[in-house]
Amino acid sequence: MLIQADWPAPAGVHAVCSTRAGGVSTAPYDSLNLGDHVGDDPAHVATNRAMFQQAIGAQPVFLNQVHGTQVLQLDAATPHASVADACLTNQPGLACTIMVADCLPVLFASVDGRWVAAAHAGWRGLAGLSGAGILEETCKRFSALALIDKGQLDTHVIAWLGPCIGPQAFEVGDEVRTAFVAHDAQATTMFEPLAGGKWLANLAGLARQRLAALGVTQVFGNDGSADWCTFAQSSRFFSHRRDRVSGRLAVSIWRDA
Repeated sequence: MLIQADWPAPAGVHAVCSTRAGGVSTAPYDSLNLGDHVGDDPAHVATNRAMFQQAIGAQPVFLNQVHGTQVLQLDAATPHASVADACLTNQPGLACTIMVADCLPVLFASVDGRWVAAAHAGWRGLAGLSGAGILEETCKRFSALALIDKGQLDTHVIAWLGPCIGPQAFEVGDEVRTAFVAHDAQATTMFEPLAGGKWLANLAGLARQRLAALGVTQVFGNDGSADWCTFAQSSRFFSHRRDRVSGRLAVSIWRDA
């Protein structure tokens, strides 16, 4: 059911990614679909979410993600379906949770273990406007609330990238490449040309570039290889690009009391 993040997390910080196995939903949402907005039976989703919560031993907060750049600070009263594409908290037992089915989930932890965050980085949210996307907004809020100087993010914050559509499967148009290259010429290295003006985009690689520019240099997880590709790994992961009608994975991070 769960993939444990393999990274040097501080004591008391936990991070997981669900797989599509172990739930009660039927095809095409089989079986651990955690999204309540994709057409699945609401009773099945509720059961799956209860199973997920029991498995992680924390309270996940599921957002209404809109491919934007809004960052929400969670507390015990934050309701499900709050509109945001990233969240952060210092409250023990409260899991910052992102749902994905090809987009890139990015988790953050302060090295002292006091603050955790999760961001939903599809290409629109990652690119943002004028170079300010969801990772920039998350790091800005994270550093302010965790009292970390932006110049010290390299030693005070670590990040983990979860599964997403891989660089051999993510075909995009020229407008996507332009959205990144217009801000940073180095982003050209993350696009491979195809016929007809199309490109293969490396979403995880673009996120690593953005994080490095922000000063987050300790980045773990998704390296763009096939094992991390939601499109290619049909038995493990949901993929909207592959299946069109699809369930959603959940990626969560939380801290103990």
